[in-house]
Amino acid sequence: MDKYLNLLSKNYKNIQEVSEEIINLQAILNLPKGTELFLSDIHGEYEAFIHILNNGSGIIKSKIEDIYEKRLTGQERKDLATLIYYPEEKLNLIKKKNEDINEWYKITLYKLIEVTKAVSSKYTRSKVRKAMPKGFDYIIDELLHLQGDDKNKEQYYHQIIESIIDLNRADEFIIAISELIKKMAIDHLHIVGDIYDRGPGAPIIMDRLINFHSLDIEWGNHDILWMGAASGNEACIANVVRICSRYDNLSTLEDGYGINIRPLSIFATETYKDDDCKKFMPRNKEVSKYSNTDKIILAKIQKAISIIQFKIEGNLIKKHPEYEMKDRLLLDKIDLENGTVRINGKDYELNDKNFPTINLKNPYKLTKEEEEIVERLKTSFMQSEKLNKHVNFLYAKGHMYENFNSNILFHGCIPMKENGDFDEVEILGRKLKGKELLNYIEKVAHVAYFGEKIPENQDAIDLMWYLWCGPKSPLFGKDKAATFERYFLEDKEIKKENKNPYYNLINNEEICNKILENFESNIEEGHIINGHMPVKAKDGESPIKANGKMIVIDGGFAKAYQETTGIAGYTLTYNSHGLVLAMNEPFESKCKAIEEGQDIRMQTILKENIINRKRVADTDIGKKLQEEIDDLKKLLSAYRDGSLKEKM
Repeated sequence: MDKYLNLLSKNYKNIQEVSEEIINLQAILNLPKGTELFLSDIHGEYEAFIHILNNGSGIIKSKIEDIYEKRLTGQERKDLATLIYYPEEKLNLIKKKNEDINEWYKITLYKLIEVTKAVSSKYTRSKVRKAMPKGFDYIIDELLHLQGDDKNKEQYYHQIIESIIDLNRADEFIIAISELIKKMAIDHLHIVGDIYDRGPGAPIIMDRLINFHSLDIEWGNHDILWMGAASGNEACIANVVRICSRYDNLSTLEDGYGINIRPLSIFATETYKDDDCKKFMPRNKEVSKYSNTDKIILAKIQKAISIIQFKIEGNLIKKHPEYEMKDRLLLDKIDLENGTVRINGKDYELNDKNFPTINLKNPYKLTKEEEEIVERLKTSFMQSEKLNKHVNFLYAKGHMYENFNSNILFHGCIPMKENGDFDEVEILGRKLKGKELLNYIEKVAHVAYFGEKIPENQDAIDLMWYLWCGPKSPLFGKDKAATFERYFLEDKEIKKENKNPYYNLINNEEICNKILENFESNIEEGHIINGHMPVKAKDGESPIKANGKMIVIDGGFAKAYQETTGIAGYTLTYNSHGLVLAMNEPFESKCKAIEEGQDIRMQTILKENIINRKRVADTDIGKKLQEEIDDLKKLLSAYRDGSLKEKM
């Protein structure tokens, strides 16, 4: 401790400085806790995602309603909210409509200052100042701290506003203060998995997350798939390309990450030139950017990469018997003469019997052309600068789970047995369960990406694919990925993917408490916050389980799921007053939001109020601050009793 106090004394040189810092930290402990926002299963839907960040999950709109309900019309309140959400675009519209733009600027600047005061009121002046955009920080700080009865400075503040307008800086100021409002609305963001796949904008979402001020990410199976692809896992690469072609979304690969698909496209169109590939047509019911001819090419690409995927996966399954996935070895069960495939001892008729690249004597061997395609794709994925930037960020901010303010966050499941015991999973020769399992998987995932590409680390790289679709993977949570069956068979029963027992057990409060205890959380106050399995709200399924201990926040953010769920996802917020879970209606478009003031409609379905308002002292950050205070008090004692000499 003496050594530590000596180090601490370099920052706090005397009694005066130590005392000031103790007073400051103790004051911070008594502020209300900041607002946390939880989102999951975004799946590339960047417009809806960015809108929720921009509106602070409804917080900004709520503040505007509180301040201006009786002072502005409904449309004026909408316009003010939209200006904050999309300042640059809204300003362009407003300047076309307003003849006296300077008068509009003056009125609007005062409104924005009022909203900023409201959203920043529970933070220290220092924290707000640090969040301010450089260049306007001094001006905003002055305007925020104008007292209503301060007649001596009234003209001073008016002159600041006038000068901003006269110097043609009003647009820049509005943009800057709008960004500050959005920062203050959400103190910390939790992404509970699955940023990638299906929707078109995962790279855009990742860029936004990289610039977000405070967040954590709990990896989903779709995230780990891309992480595995960037690590050079060929099975992960094939799955990524297949999913992008399936959802009419090759732009994510080509435009977003510079992945070269042309060799695969040429191979697919030549190999399947006489095949209509009907079962492989892209699943995009909206107006596509592709013509019908291009869609057929996409279908051929999807079929070509699917067969490549099944071959690569088959070799991985044979290499790793510990995966217990022999039931997924189906290419060698194909009988082309009869047009069937044998699964679990039963023959099923194939709806597609054209397999020109499969040698039934050695069905899992890639052809020479397929090998070349896989090698080119692998090089593209591993050398993509932008993809590696995003994957590095996923590792820097991401985990298998997070224990945050007594809530346990993870994407998929904790593998369990029917009797409620944690199930053991073999990972690289070690049998683990519960928290230990997730901790070890996280270490192995780091080795897969950051470790040297040497034979000793290949098993770690292989595991990334198992995490994507393995029967006991905590990120997948089902007994199989029935990809082959979905493409080639009509029988609905054989396509079923059975969920891990966890998904039935989480309705039991005792089971949820058992999980909370295993992850060292507060059983009395804690919750499990889960994504991954879409809640079918239209069928009456509730996201709230086990008397509120479990909250599932995957409600269909991705458009591909909205027919199943009937809604467009859930947003969960946790502020000083408690938890609020809202059910979202589909977001039409950014254009509608800007031009018409349309917002995402949110219906509150859970409001868990806390009797005693949560303070910073009650949070994880508060515990760390208290430790700092305790250390500073020891330093203060050392100065006072002469153990350490003050520095002047």
